[in-house]
Amino acid sequence: MNVKTKTLLFYLLPHHFISWVSYFLAHITWPPLKNRFIDLYRHLHPVDLDLAIIKDAHEYTSLNDFFTRALEPSARPHARGKNTLLCPVDGKVSQAQAIENGRIFQAKGQDYSLLELVGGIKELAAPFENGMFSTIYLSPTDYHRIHMPLAGELTDTVYVPGRLFSVAPWTVENVPRLFARNERVVCKFDTAAGPMIMILVGAINVSAIDTVWGGCETPPSGWSVKHRTYNDVKISLKKGAEMGRFNLGSTVILLMADNVTFEDSIKPGEVTQMGQALATFK
Repeated sequence: MNVKTKTLLFYLLPHHFISWVSYFLAHITWPPLKNRFIDLYRHLHPVDLDLAIIKDAHEYTSLNDFFTRALEPSARPHARGKNTLLCPVDGKVSQAQAIENGRIFQAKGQDYSLLELVGGIKELAAPFENGMFSTIYLSPTDYHRIHMPLAGELTDTVYVPGRLFSVAPWTVENVPRLFARNERVVCKFDTAAGPMIMILVGAINVSAIDTVWGGCETPPSGWSVKHRTYNDVKISLKKGAEMGRFNLGSTVILLMADNVTFEDSIKPGEVTQMGQALATFK
């Protein structure tokens, strides 16, 4: 099947129905069946459990429990430096560069709107019009918990409804505005480096996104943009602390101000580990 045919197929698929079925299956806890699912998953996507706290795959209560496994505390040491931003996830760098007049580069000459990405909320987009961004793709074998690049205080969240296209590299290259079309959760923080936004992008097969303060943000999927501010509730997270997780894989987009400089190792195609140095700020 050629790329154009595969891309057309993804347009036609019932994304949310497939993801609902996957969510149901991934949460089955009956041992004979959940162990079979875990074994099949490991056959398709070899997962290294050496650094996981639970090393026996069958001790996980469900496929989703296995997928969101916790690692040993020493598994992901944090880079040092007061002005260092940590990489928030294990994955692979898709893009890491400047935002140009509110446009974010996707792939192969394609870009999309910063304003659309954050749900059309102008006050959220404004600080990043000519800032910096990084897009990191999490594969099915990766550790799927998301951590804070810097200590920050949560100021806003936005749920943005949308499709659930795959976020695999070939779809990113062939589906225009993919990250601005998929369902996502936008989280804005105040940090020592200035405002910072972390965007958790959903994808086909479950698209379940959790945050540590709100629990399950999706599913169920909504029909409209939902913006919440946290002026009346103080939620502060330390540098390196877990802030959320994907229940099956996807992508994290990090938006930062223009005072940020990426490390030389942060470039398209490079593999990342949570906790390594992502960038520095002035």
